[in-house]
Amino acid sequence: MSNKWGTLKKITDSGLVVVVRANNADEAKKITEACLKGGAGAIEITYTVPGATQVIEELAKEYQNEIIIGAGTVLDSETARIAILSGAEYVVSPYLSEETLKLCNRYQVPCMPGVMTIEGVIKAMELGADLLKVFPGEAFGPNIIKAIKGPLPQANLMPTGGVSLDNVGQWIKAGAVAVGAGGSLTASAQTNDYQTITSLAEQFVQKIQEARLEKAFTK
Repeated sequence: MSNKWGTLKKITDSGLVVVVRANNADEAKKITEACLKGGAGAIEITYTVPGATQVIEELAKEYQNEIIIGAGTVLDSETARIAILSGAEYVVSPYLSEETLKLCNRYQVPCMPGVMTIEGVIKAMELGADLLKVFPGEAFGPNIIKAIKGPLPQANLMPTGGVSLDNVGQWIKAGAVAVGAGGSLTASAQTNDYQTITSLAEQFVQKIQEARLEKAFTK
């Protein structure tokens, strides 16, 4: 298991977390390989994937030190602990679960709870969340990041849902430290086209870096 801060740094350096909702372990592995080639920082295996725990375990062993493997759609602390024992290096939840956050902090594993309100952001930070999943991102668009960071500039936000190649730059310029991308990046796995996933991952990472540079120059 890698260091918590090393995990967070790798995720934010790349800026891209790929949300995987595969049909089976083999498809998840192929998506992971394609995303690794494309420069993604992390893979999030959701607990909607059949046999997700085993998939996480296999990927964590196979891609150790190559790409960060995490668990997503984690609804409770019990699932979080199982995922961590299976090799998950971070845990993502669609909502704010105090027990899940506490458990992850106990084992020094980054936990990214889903938030959408100022109240949720503050509570998550008070409970020790280092990176907050703004979800569902499509409900408000990139302006929600700017709105949250107005009163809370210290919040580290990662929008998920509604992030695409067309708007990823807007999310970053609005203040997101990373983004979670799912179907907009991995859809071609349904037709066994993994080269397109690699290409899209490369484009996502490039657009993130370009937006960061642009943001830095306009400060």
